[in-house]
Amino acid sequence: MTTRATASSNGSSDAVDVVLIGGGIMSATLGTLIQQLEPTWSIRIIERLDEVALESSSPWNNAGTGHAALCELNYTPERPDGTIDISKAVAINEQFQTSRELWHHLLATGRLADSSFVSRTPHMTFVRGSKNVDYLRRRHSTLSAHPLFRDLEFSTDRAEIGRWAPLLTTERDTDEPIAATRSVAGTDVDFGNLTRQLIDGLVAHGAELQLQREVRSLKRTRDGGWRLRVKDRSWNAPQRMSTVKARFVFVGAGGGALPLLQSAGIPEIKGFGGFPISGEFLRTDNPEIVAQHQAKVYGKADVGAPPMSVPHLDTRVVDGKSYLMFGPYAGFSPKYLKKGKYLGLVTSLRAHNLTSMLGAGLKNLDLTQYLVGQVVAAPETKFHALQQFMPTAHPKDWETITAGQRVQVIKRDADGKGVLQFGTEIVSAADGSIAGLLGASPGASTAVSAMVDLLEGCFPSEFASWRPVLASMMPSLDGVPADAREIDTTTDAAAELSASELVARNGGVVPASVYESRADSRS
Repeated sequence: MTTRATASSNGSSDAVDVVLIGGGIMSATLGTLIQQLEPTWSIRIIERLDEVALESSSPWNNAGTGHAALCELNYTPERPDGTIDISKAVAINEQFQTSRELWHHLLATGRLADSSFVSRTPHMTFVRGSKNVDYLRRRHSTLSAHPLFRDLEFSTDRAEIGRWAPLLTTERDTDEPIAATRSVAGTDVDFGNLTRQLIDGLVAHGAELQLQREVRSLKRTRDGGWRLRVKDRSWNAPQRMSTVKARFVFVGAGGGALPLLQSAGIPEIKGFGGFPISGEFLRTDNPEIVAQHQAKVYGKADVGAPPMSVPHLDTRVVDGKSYLMFGPYAGFSPKYLKKGKYLGLVTSLRAHNLTSMLGAGLKNLDLTQYLVGQVVAAPETKFHALQQFMPTAHPKDWETITAGQRVQVIKRDADGKGVLQFGTEIVSAADGSIAGLLGASPGASTAVSAMVDLLEGCFPSEFASWRPVLASMMPSLDGVPADAREIDTTTDAAAELSASELVARNGGVVPASVYESRADSRS
């Protein structure tokens, strides 16, 4: 599956309805939705690298967790009275279900070539120590009472946990209290694969893809649209600079979104800053080790650690091959993109966001201390963190890989003070002509919900007519509870039916069996 770029515009000025900056999962998702809703609109995707999905959407630049709040403790904080707040977990799970609904629809209608981007992978949480065991027990009790989490299992039995994930218990101190939860409904998602399939579908239906093109600036036009100056980065470009006019621009450039929104000069970006965090993972493809661990196991974050640094030992399926990956180990780089410029952080500083950046820094000294500690930590110290999960781990079996850059959002709170915000944020102009996405996890997993929200905010006049079309693809948008949308998958014969037959039998809704049987066939 190869995605091709269009020819160079040779310095000319042309016009399209929609420009998507960045060839990642966000642009791919938004473009797909727009093309489904308005097939006559012209769409151009502009990517600065020589392939799409090479930054945060690359499978080795993210953990690939289909974030559904099944295993991530930072989505279920403990209140001062000892109760567990599951509101964020429920919201994220619902958002991920919406993503799955769209993927189901696109598979059934042939817009996605296959389901090789997703694999059934149980999600687990693993904790050590009496205090953490007690917390996990209370978390499980609260979550499992909700219909979305009713199948979540809990155990303190070492033998049972060992059956779920043998590497967690082999040669572990038998006196150490441990506990785990497990959901067999978890997934591992190759967002690079998914992005490429989505963009292939876009191009096949008329969208343009320009690779090795970098948007250098954005300026408003008199008619309310945007003029983009684009640099051709290819070595044999006949003319380096060109312009394109667009009625609507989406900045889906990951860490590069902040500088581009600043270039656009929209007042809504004032006060926003970004703090870049890099990271590393340990990875192994040793078949004897990989065969003993079929799960994504999340632990408890260190004090001061950002949510993206929660330690986890994961099964990864990339290009049909299984690996184990552990991390992430946080680090610091001033780059806003993994393949970006070292001055990314410096060049994003403005008079209007400097106070936000300084204020957030003063409020998060524990994060600064944590990052410094991670950067200077000795290799054996880092490897010890893996051995806390997997006592039998040996350095000879593992290699270090560099993960993608993440840029944490810094913004002003209601009092005008700078705060560090974990998660994602859509920033759009008042007239809806330009929007961008800032932030990090759980972004890719909740891309569909985020892009539907963006469409509603930027196209209020059109959205009323779009909503029925969107709801036909994603029933949750009509308020149907996620737990009520489950289709009976007990009949083996369902797996033998074509996607179109299944859609017809289920009133236009794609049964989960299509999605899951395809995933299981690759196990």
